[in-house]
Amino acid sequence: MKVKTTIVALGLGVFMASAAVAQAPIKIGLSGPFTGGSSSMGVSMRDGVKLAVEEINKKGGVMGRPIQLIERDDEAKNEVGVQVAQELINKEKVVATLGFINTGVSLAAQRFYQEAEIPVFNNVATGSTVTKQFPAPNYIFRNAAYDIVQSTMIVEEAVGRKGLKKVAILADSTNYGQLGKDDLLKALAAKGVTPAVVEKFNIKDTDMTAQLLKAKEAGAEAILTYAIGPELAQIANGMDKLGWKVPMIGSWTLSMANFIDPAGKNSEGAIMPQTFIQAPTTPKRKAFIEAYQAAYKIDRIPSPVSAAQGYDSVYLLAAAIEQAKSTDGAKIREALESLKTKVEGVVTTYDAPFSRDDHEAISTNIPVMGIVKGGRVEAVDPKDLEGDKAVRVKPKGS
Repeated sequence: MKVKTTIVALGLGVFMASAAVAQAPIKIGLSGPFTGGSSSMGVSMRDGVKLAVEEINKKGGVMGRPIQLIERDDEAKNEVGVQVAQELINKEKVVATLGFINTGVSLAAQRFYQEAEIPVFNNVATGSTVTKQFPAPNYIFRNAAYDIVQSTMIVEEAVGRKGLKKVAILADSTNYGQLGKDDLLKALAAKGVTPAVVEKFNIKDTDMTAQLLKAKEAGAEAILTYAIGPELAQIANGMDKLGWKVPMIGSWTLSMANFIDPAGKNSEGAIMPQTFIQAPTTPKRKAFIEAYQAAYKIDRIPSPVSAAQGYDSVYLLAAAIEQAKSTDGAKIREALESLKTKVEGVVTTYDAPFSRDDHEAISTNIPVMGIVKGGRVEAVDPKDLEGDKAVRVKPKGS
């Protein structure tokens, strides 16, 4: 009798232990600048991620386990990003991390994930070198339009579509600004154009008069920008003070509230590449926009691109974990590189978005050009958001 009781007790203990393991949350890091000049991007990304996690958990989680987000503010500082990465890996024992807004922070911190063989998603950081920092097996993934894609679109808009031959480049001094500037120079050279002026400015600069006067005196017909914060508004406002109006065409950050609001009327007409525009052009996008507005009690998303890419990254990661049937980093990486199911996101429907040698989910046929009108971003060509074009699948081998 005692033997039977002992066996039953042991069996029950094993069952309860197995059930506890099955229900243990899957810990995923969430890292970004949630305060400071880059917070428009960071908070929007974070809130998009949270929406997706809530949806997935309500449906039973991943492998029957809920996702638990471990959130940390990297303050857009390289040294803080390094500390955050080490804490998430060594203390929190995350199986993957989502986030990285700033290219400099990404390049400084993601090496710790690579060394620990833990996948990390760059939801917003767009420096072209980000996913090329390490050889295979590479644990660095991205679902944002990297700078080669964006710079090509910017130059095509200025030189190809508008026919402008004299352009000025204004870029901030961050890794993001300077790497983006280099990509712009290459894209211009491919069109046989040398910029009239190339100027740099620092984060928190409030007066762009000197740089703008050089551009104006050189006869620039457009200002091409690569910058991450409110300084973009100083460019637009500075042009207004000089009584000088030429097109402002730049990277996707011209779509953010921390440019549009401080620049006010001077933001009108600014043009930039966008992976996502806040418009309910598909049922999925409509549901996402309405859920975001309801959850965070706002009408306009501060950075729609960041929110959408953050949201999609959760579904991509969840699909990989389900396919791997494991939270082991190497197995998740392998699953991401060979996803067998399509993942419907709000940016696009992802069909085998990654391979062993290509960790970029967003390719050239996915972004569209946006323009600021009435304090919001619209598509330059509304047809880009209609019908089948609203679901753009990455071509194989791109």
